[in-house]
Amino acid sequence: MPIPIYQVDAFARRPFAGNPAAVCPLPEWLPAETMQHIAAENNLAETAFFVPLVGEEADFHLRWFTPTFEIDLCGHATLATAHVLFTERGFTKPEIIFQSQSGPLRVCREADGRLVLDFPSRPPQPLAVAQYPAALRPSLGPGAAAPLAVLASRDLVVEFGSAEEVLALRPDFAALAELGYIGLIATAPGGAGVDFVSRFFAPEVGVPEDPVTGSAHSTLIPFWAAKLGKTELFARQESARGGELWCRLRGDRVDIGGYAVTYLRGEIVV
Repeated sequence: MPIPIYQVDAFARRPFAGNPAAVCPLPEWLPAETMQHIAAENNLAETAFFVPLVGEEADFHLRWFTPTFEIDLCGHATLATAHVLFTERGFTKPEIIFQSQSGPLRVCREADGRLVLDFPSRPPQPLAVAQYPAALRPSLGPGAAAPLAVLASRDLVVEFGSAEEVLALRPDFAALAELGYIGLIATAPGGAGVDFVSRFFAPEVGVPEDPVTGSAHSTLIPFWAAKLGKTELFARQESARGGELWCRLRGDRVDIGGYAVTYLRGEIVV
């Protein structure tokens, strides 16, 4: 059974930047085990699969798989899927509505080609020192600066004092996998023109460091909006590939904007 596959660099304006995601359109769902095998074979942070919906409010049902795990929310692979639909698959409506494990997700395309994700807001809750996971300090690696605060949503959020402290992290991936959270978000204020920076580590689900993590910004946007007293923010994820995100807080929702470029068009034979 041939399956179309696209590889898209999300949250990037050029190839070889941002976060690569694979996108596979399907006429109907494959067994979850098969989709997990495909995601492992692709060996990207996420592979997205979608099927069309007829007679429902949503246009498509969307699912995401890391190399080892089906995940509940993924920003960059949603952005990549919308890019494929708009630029490769002839989707003509101004907005795509996806059904997902995290409820309805909307993606619209702006005049300059930027895609904007409408995602749930997931504000993190502060942890007392006694609530810190035992593996936290060793997970940050040797020489890591002391965190200013530790919070939790789906992921563990560790706030540092500067972007330099985030960039200097050399985490212990074995210890990270013992934290009890899907991922660890390290974040700090940004420099000139950047409101905040972040890095994201999720070795427990097969992603040692994610280049750009849209879903993490469901947590970062309400956190930094409250700290900075503003609802519109510009963020950078400071991985080796790097990525830019235009962010907005809207009550219990967040807008996450970014660009995407197609890198690969192909076919899987299963």
